[in-house]
Parts: sequence; structure tokens; C-alpha cells
Amino acid sequence: MNSNTPASRAWQHRAGELGDRLPATLRIGTATSAFQIEGAARDGGRGESGWDAFTRQSGRILDGQNASVSTDHLANLTGDVTLLGELGVDSYRFSFAWPRLQPDGRGGLNRAGLAVYDRLLDALLQRRISPMATLYHWDTPLALAGGWRNRDTAMRFGDYAHQLGEVFGDRIDAWVTVDEPASVTLNGYMTGVHAPGDTLLFDALPTGHHQLLAHGVAVQGLRAADVRGQIGISNLHTPVQPGTDREEDRDAAALYDLLHNRLFADPVLLGEYPDPTGVFENELRYLHEIDPDDLRTIHQPLDFYGVAYAGPSRVSAHRAAPLAARPAGPAEDRPATDRLPFRLEAFREHPVTGNGRPNAPEYLPVLLAELRDRYADALPPVHLTALGAAYPDQADLRGAVSDPARIDYLAEHLVAAVEAVAPGGPAEGVDLRGVQVWSLLDSFEWAAGYTQRFGLVRVDFADPARTRIPKLSYAWLQHVLSAR
Repeated sequence: MNSNTPASRAWQHRAGELGDRLPATLRIGTATSAFQIEGAARDGGRGESGWDAFTRQSGRILDGQNASVSTDHLANLTGDVTLLGELGVDSYRFSFAWPRLQPDGRGGLNRAGLAVYDRLLDALLQRRISPMATLYHWDTPLALAGGWRNRDTAMRFGDYAHQLGEVFGDRIDAWVTVDEPASVTLNGYMTGVHAPGDTLLFDALPTGHHQLLAHGVAVQGLRAADVRGQIGISNLHTPVQPGTDREEDRDAAALYDLLHNRLFADPVLLGEYPDPTGVFENELRYLHEIDPDDLRTIHQPLDFYGVAYAGPSRVSAHRAAPLAARPAGPAEDRPATDRLPFRLEAFREHPVTGNGRPNAPEYLPVLLAELRDRYADALPPVHLTALGAAYPDQADLRGAVSDPARIDYLAEHLVAAVEAVAPGGPAEGVDLRGVQVWSLLDSFEWAAGYTQRFGLVRVDFADPARTRIPKLSYAWLQHVLSAR
């Protein structure tokens, strides 16, 4: 079956059963990111981000929209925290908007921006919801010329982290330094489908290194500020398999695994980059140039390791098309994805989510076992920092929104994760501490604009008031959490 709306497997009627199966020690929350939900893009002295500039470029966003208002979270902050409280979550992962707090990416913190997060933290703590704060979720201040191509951006990020630690260090329970650096490098700098839209191919590797360096100096900055909360990072991970057993496909899959997984986990957890030898050594030659002092900075002791699960990836070698089938013009005019030596294949044996990813919960235990086997005692306790899926949904005439496919997705992945790390499970030994469901609200979904909905709560983007409608999945998760 290959459908965006797979048949329901009736988890919507089994919330109590799932609640009983969740360990009492497993913390469940939801997650959002500042650029995707906040709106108020020109308020309070907020500076522009690279994503603001990217959305103004013709053809970059699927529906031609931008995030200047989005869900208008800042205008609805009290109501959104009320939704969190009524949902019954243990924690809430939000992100600080770097351009709202440092409009120029340097210097002191903007008081109006600080007031926003001061109000958010007060509201969360009043409802006994544990704050998990992400320092960077893709909204690089536009004033930092070159973005992550520039090594100095990492140093600026360390200063920003230290200042935030000094201001909020007594009220935040967990800090995520950088969110999914692999996405920023692969999509933003390698293939250009995300901001800033660069198509550097393998010349994008320094942007990944600079984000990891930023992570390291941010950990140092937070610890120098004596924050009381735990500190970690969130990396996007996918278990990778070759499309066939042919050597060229196995090589392509190994390269994709390195670029997507190991390039961002090995330096953080092991203090070293994977050895760039083999058929793609020339493409990865930058890894030979890394300063050992940088690796010592990146390899900071962590309290937890965040995993954003992207589903499995099947990878084949990107074979050149016959000359007669190639488009006219220079190779540089072809999409960057067509100039990479690998391509992603479909998982036809699995249904897909609304954003085209395979819905294959059985691969989550595979990923957790891979992390355990690769990193052993170097793997800290794990949080699943972005577990969720986009599915189309519509409000009926009564205003109710039914999304059974999302319920099944969340339930089956939660069960797969819990059973994987249980005694005798395939990932036994992984210390799974928390799960953050992505996402609390429908929001601006990057290059997909408003065409993909991940939220437990529907947002009416056609309504100037951005009316919120809790979906069936919200009520279901509420029941799950109350049944623990």
C-alpha cells in the first residue's frame, strides 16, 4: 500500500492501552520552532533571518507564502500555553529566535525579545510544564554575512548562548544547542532547497563543521553561565540501506549514511570525524583539514543526545543519464540533487506520510540499535526530539478535525521506541528519557509553506485571528497522558 492516508489501525480507540504501556520515567512533550510559529516578524526590534530573505525569492516556497505572521504565536501565547497545560504534557520544546534576541547576531540581547521568552517561561512554569529550549532552529541572523559558511558565526553563537544562559539559566530544564545541523547543511547549503539556497554540493561541508563548532562553544558558554538544566544537541538521523546489493549502490548508501548521520554524530560523541577513505575520498577531502583543537571543542560531555527520526532511507548510486536524455546546457544548470552521486529510492512496501516520508515504525528500533552499537558508552541518554508526521486534514461542518492517520503514526512509533529499549528489545541499553511530539501547532513548514500540517492543533491560516482547533489527535494524546 502506498498512500498519504493509510487505513487507520484503530489506535484512536486504544489511548488507555498505550498510556498503560508507557514507562513512568518517559517524559512526553510537544515541540515547535520560533520561525515556524511566532509571527511578529517586524515587532520588538526583531532582525531579519536568512529564512526571511529566502521566502522573498520567487519560487522558493511551494505556495509563495512567508512566515511573517504564521500561527501568530506571540499574539496567542497565553492560549497556546493553555493548550499545552490541558493536553497534560510533561515538557515543551520551543526555540529562541536568534534574530529576535540579537538582531545583528552580535552584541547585547534585545530587551523586547527577552520579555517574550520571560513571559513564555513564566507561563510554562506556572503550569508545571518543563521547558526545553533550543538555542538555534535554523533562523540565522541575516546580518551575519555568509551564515554558516563563515567560521565566525560559530563564535557569535557561543556569545549568544552564554548570554541566554546567564538570563534564563535558572528556569530552563534542558538546553538543545543546535537543531538538526544535517538539515541546514544538506538542504540549505548543499542542494539549495532551504535557506540560504546555496548549491555548494560537497563544498558545503564546512557549514556542517561550523555548526558543530557552534554547538561546542555554546556548551562551554552555557556551562560558564552555570545553567542548572541539562545540555544536549538534536541531530536528524535515518537508518540507511542500499537500493540493491551492487557495489556502487552500497558505496552510495555508505556515503549518504556518512553525510546524514555520522558526519554530525561522530564528532559530538566520539571527538572525531569518520575516516574519509574509499571511492568518495576526494569529495570528502575537507575532513582531512579539520583542526584537532576544533574537535576537542566539539566533543563536550553531554547530558543527553537528541534524535530527530526521519524514517528510513534507501539509497542508490546516481547513474548518469544517456546523453540523448540529458537536458541541454551546462551541468551547473541542472538541480543540485541531480549532480550528487546518490539518489533516494522509494520504499514502495510502506505507506508514506503527507510529506512523502515512509511510514515505517519498525525502522525506529533499527536506528536506536545502530546508535547504541556505533557509540556504546559514548551515547548519553536519548530524547526523541521531533516525532511526528504531516497528514492532510480538514475541519468538518461542526468544526471537528479528524486525523486518525496521525494517531496511528504516533502510537506505533511510541510503541516501537518503548519496546526497542525494553529488556530483551533490539535496542536494549539505550536510555530513552523523553519524546517530543512534532508539533503542537500547524505552522509554516519551511519550503513547503502551509501545504503540510504536522500539528496536534489545527490553525486556520485564512482567519486573521489564526483560530486554533484541537484535532482528534490532541484529544487522543490527552487521554494517553492521563492514563499513564
